[in-house]
Amino acid sequence: MNRIAFILALFTLCSCANLEDLNEVLKPVTGSTGNPELSRDEVARGLKEALERGTQQAVSTAGVNDGFYRNPSLFIPFPEEAIKVKETAQQYGLGGQVDRFEENLNRAAEQAAAKAAPIFIDAIRGMSIQDAFGILNGDDNAATVYLRQQTGNELTAAFRPVVREAIEKVELTRYWQPLIAKYNAVNFLTGGDDIDPDLEAYVTGRAIDGLFIHVASEEKKIRENPSARVTDLLKKVFGS
Repeated sequence: MNRIAFILALFTLCSCANLEDLNEVLKPVTGSTGNPELSRDEVARGLKEALERGTQQAVSTAGVNDGFYRNPSLFIPFPEEAIKVKETAQQYGLGGQVDRFEENLNRAAEQAAAKAAPIFIDAIRGMSIQDAFGILNGDDNAATVYLRQQTGNELTAAFRPVVREAIEKVELTRYWQPLIAKYNAVNFLTGGDDIDPDLEAYVTGRAIDGLFIHVASEEKKIRENPSARVTDLLKKVFGS
């Protein structure tokens, strides 16, 4: 590849805004001896490779059957704001419905999480050189924070209809409505307030939280554990 083609390729990869940025990209990263050790292109490619691997692993772990339901760190419990509904239902012998309700909450989250991979990949591939260096030199969770900032709104928009469909598919409201009806009937007699939290918003938020628990775990492995750096590029970038 001639020099012009090489520069154009770098320009396309890094989405540089101007020639000054391009000049920065062409400068190598040097060690304490002043010798070139790690190019800026290698840093960007290494970060993207690490993030793609980490997010794919997170999705493959969370977005499967029992990815939430059998995982104590991701399990979605009865909505905290409706905990009195759970207690009232159990008092009236509806413990089985409570259990099935919680299982179905987690099934909906599992189905939603499976849709996250392309959203993560788009955000990662759009990362700039400056973003890559900020992550490499940032806190231990810098990549996780970056991805959450870049994908949070898109994940919410993508997850909510999936959660809605999953709620209908697993007949979540079949178990929720009797619990709510029983609780609100008691409240009617005691003068308490009715309650009916937004299940779609609740499951969507918890599904996203669970995914990023996994993303953070994968980031920590690559930063701290040499055996998790499974390619030469990852070893070079994170070992520098």
